[in-house]
Amino acid sequence: MVKFDIQDVNVFYGNEQALKNVSLSVECNEITALIGPSGCGKSTLLKSLNRMNDLVETCRVQGRIALDGEDINHTDVNNLRKRVGMVFQKPNPFPMSIFDNIAFGPRTHGVKSRRRLNDIVEKALRDAALWEEVSDRLNKSALGLSGGQQQRLCIARALAVEPEVLLMDEPTSALDPISTSKVEELAIELSKDYTIIIVTHNMQQAARISNKTAFFLLGEVIEYGDTEQIFGNPKNKKTEEYITGRFG
Repeated sequence: MVKFDIQDVNVFYGNEQALKNVSLSVECNEITALIGPSGCGKSTLLKSLNRMNDLVETCRVQGRIALDGEDINHTDVNNLRKRVGMVFQKPNPFPMSIFDNIAFGPRTHGVKSRRRLNDIVEKALRDAALWEEVSDRLNKSALGLSGGQQQRLCIARALAVEPEVLLMDEPTSALDPISTSKVEELAIELSKDYTIIIVTHNMQQAARISNKTAFFLLGEVIEYGDTEQIFGNPKNKKTEEYITGRFG
């Protein structure tokens, strides 16, 4: 079943075109990896999926992006961002307690009951494979966590509002190999319940965890298909050259 249907999307920042006629379908409960060299449009597409680009004055988006068949430009942006969560490249916990970081979103959406918040916080931390490590210090500052723990906290914070889609913009680029491995295992586990779209520069990561891969170059999708096929038998010569390290 298709979760996101992206048709002929063009994105401009002022006079500069960042995406050119991008079309692809993202399936429910799969991990879709977006790969390609820096500045090729991967993060621009990611930010277009929950209208983060609305915050950029010079940005114009053309084409159609539909979530469950409904054009995202015709939906309430707050509701859209509740359904489509985002995890950024660098962990960005709020300067408050671990508990308050996770409870922030649910409170914003009107959850007041302490018992309900306790349940949400525990579930989100369990889903982010962090509960066992922090359950005895929920009232301590989130800034005291390690980098890898902070990133899993940010994933838990995104999960607390019960999104349907999780966008991840190079979520492990600032992490050590052990923390990276934990986040990758977590992504695979979460894809049972969520649709995940991940931007990554790490080719091995895309090959390890994704079901589908899209290769971007200069704002265009050069090739999109099953990850096994993209890495094992790419149809486009540019894809093959990028994957084998001949450029980028």
